[in-house]
Amino acid sequence: MIPPHLRSRAGALAATVLLAGCAGLGAQRPPAAAFVVLGEDGAPIARAITTAPACPSITIDGRTLAMAVRAPFGAIPLRGKGHSAGFHPEAVSTPVLSCETAIPAGSTHVDVAGQALPLPQADIKRIVVIGDTGCRLKGREYQDCNDPEAYPFARVAASAAAWKPDLVVHVGDYHYREDPCPANRAGCAGSPYGYGWDAWNADFFAPGRALLAAAPWVLARGNHETCARGGQGWWRFLDPHRYDPAANCDDPAADERADYTDPYAVPLGEGSQLIVFDSANTDWHGFKPGDVRIARYADTWRKVDRLAQRQPYNIAVDHHPLYAFGANRDARTGAVTLFGGDAGLTQVFGALDARLLPASVAVLLSGHVHLWEQTSFASDHPTQFVAGFAGTAEDIVPLPRTAPAGQSPAPGAAIEAMSSWIDGFGFMTMERTGPDTWHVVVHDRDGKARNTCTVKGRHSTCAVPQV
Repeated sequence: MIPPHLRSRAGALAATVLLAGCAGLGAQRPPAAAFVVLGEDGAPIARAITTAPACPSITIDGRTLAMAVRAPFGAIPLRGKGHSAGFHPEAVSTPVLSCETAIPAGSTHVDVAGQALPLPQADIKRIVVIGDTGCRLKGREYQDCNDPEAYPFARVAASAAAWKPDLVVHVGDYHYREDPCPANRAGCAGSPYGYGWDAWNADFFAPGRALLAAAPWVLARGNHETCARGGQGWWRFLDPHRYDPAANCDDPAADERADYTDPYAVPLGEGSQLIVFDSANTDWHGFKPGDVRIARYADTWRKVDRLAQRQPYNIAVDHHPLYAFGANRDARTGAVTLFGGDAGLTQVFGALDARLLPASVAVLLSGHVHLWEQTSFASDHPTQFVAGFAGTAEDIVPLPRTAPAGQSPAPGAAIEAMSSWIDGFGFMTMERTGPDTWHVVVHDRDGKARNTCTVKGRHSTCAVPQV
């Protein structure tokens, strides 16, 4: 629970913010971040995060008003040692205010405090796909966040912005700076950590600034954004759903609500759409009988199924791959073992449909595994793309050029083609060439093409099996 002294402070700050929001819209501090998120049915939402105690102004087609408060001004409160994956009461958490305004359909110019925001296209043809973008500081794994070669997300984001996308899809895991950098490690010395604004800004908003300014975003929630980890920041800054102060991951007693969100669809035009679903709190081991997540994810599947009936061509977006391989290497023998998709989701979804996702879902975009990968199937399964290679320390155990005989990443899935890029940072692009066809390019951190693929319906082929 939130301590009483924090609750009273938050209430006082909220009152201050509401009063400040009614003040004049004169000179104001530029926000720390301003961007556009697409929510249910592709509705655009302007977001701003500011260290000022009042929301900035927004101008929509010449009309200026104050943005609405999404989450009140203040530092993100500690959840307590027993409810946090990284409990560090000494971590700095600068107070910020999260603001938002729905952008009316047909708007032609929007700016926040003078900063122009990108608006959605009616037909979305050029999509950037990225994922797993933060700098890992956790446990025994420490990335050199201060070294742009070791942590290149800013470079990846700038190169992706230069491609001029209509839309950016992030497949989850934004926040990785959970623990302090070791005292003897110069590569990450001075990095913020913990779950407050400072770590979120260093991990996502500051390095991603160029890409945030380039196009609207569709945001999937990753396991790093569960309530026990970066969920408080996820709800304040990124989630497209309505903000609920009673289920925002501050109070562990409400995690059963705050750790799950409903799927939603984003139209792309020409009879196609994205369907975004929240897989953040799944368990790769699978679920024991009676686990509340079984009912939660069964409900998710049914809602995805209803959304998928709206359009003939569907691209699903989540964090956890269902139809891809990962690889582990035995430290003693060197033997490589492949593993398949998430066992928790496979268990629940497979009980409802052997294919796992509804029949009209042709493609699944995911992250979680820190590599780029493509799989296509002779059986009735969607093409899978994994784009978890945009900044976080890479997985370096190679995948095979072809799947070993008898091995599949999903029950009953017969692989017809696969491709991968291991230990290379970059981003993926999708350019629509027809109602159900896409030209896919895998770019390195500088934007150079390293592989190309063609998607036709639910099938895909790539130029090279291994980059």
